[in-house]
Amino acid sequence: MLIDTHAHLQDRKFKKDLDQVMERAAQAGVEKIICIGYDYDSSRETVELARKYEQVYAVVGVHPHDSSSVTDDILTRLHQLAKDPKVVAIGEMGLDFYRDLSPREDQRQAFRSQIKLARELYKPVVIHDRDAHQEVLDIVKQEKAGKNGGIMHCYSGHLPLAVEFMKEGFHISFAGPISYKNARKSAEVAGRVAADRLLIETDCPYLTPEPLRGKRNEPAYIKYVAEKLASIRNKTVEEIAYLTSRNAREVYRLTD
Repeated sequence: MLIDTHAHLQDRKFKKDLDQVMERAAQAGVEKIICIGYDYDSSRETVELARKYEQVYAVVGVHPHDSSSVTDDILTRLHQLAKDPKVVAIGEMGLDFYRDLSPREDQRQAFRSQIKLARELYKPVVIHDRDAHQEVLDIVKQEKAGKNGGIMHCYSGHLPLAVEFMKEGFHISFAGPISYKNARKSAEVAGRVAADRLLIETDCPYLTPEPLRGKRNEPAYIKYVAEKLASIRNKTVEEIAYLTSRNAREVYRLTD
C-alpha cells in the first residue's frame, strides 16, 4: 500500500471527477492521501475533503506565493482549522525566489509565523523551497522548525543540504521529477537519502511522472514515483511502498 504525502485534491482540475480520482487511487493501492493547502480558502477545503473521504488527511497553511495574505487574522483562522483531528501538519509554507510572486520579506515573515504556529500546535511542517535553499535552511535552524518533524516537499536541492535538513528533523520527499531525463541530480539524491527519511508524493495535479507526463497528475500515479525510486535504490516496489508508507505514518503521526 502507498501513501501520497502531498496532493492538492481541492484544485479545480479535480472538480468534475474527484470521486473517480479517489476510486482510481484505491485501485492503485493508495491507502492514504495527504491534501495540502496553499492559502486560507484552499486549507479550509482540505479539511472539508478530509471529513468527506476517510483516506484523506489535511494540511493547512499558506504557500510563499500568497505570503502577502498572511495577517494575524489569517493565522488565527488557520489555528482554528488546525484543531480538526484530521489536520496532520501546517503548510505548505516556505520561500520561492524563482517566481517571487510575493515580496521576499513577506515570504520570510509568513514562513516564520507559520513555523511558530506549528510549534504552538505541536505539528510537523511541510516546506516549499525553490531557489532559496540556504535561506530556507537558515530559517529552519533559527526557528527550530523541525522540532515536531517536517517534510521538505518535492526536494530539489543537493545531497549535503538534504543531510542538513535531516539533522534538523526533516523527511525528504520526491515526486514525478525524479523520473524525468533531465533530473539526474534529484535522482542521485533520491538514491542516497537515509531510508528512514524517504517519502514520495505526487504534488497533483502538477508534476506528472513519466510515462504520463503532459497529463493531469493524480494520486494513482504515485506508483510511477515508487517504481522509479525502486529502480534508483535497487529495491522492489513493495519494499519502497512499505518503507515510504512507514515513514509517512511516522512524520504525520497517522495511527489508523
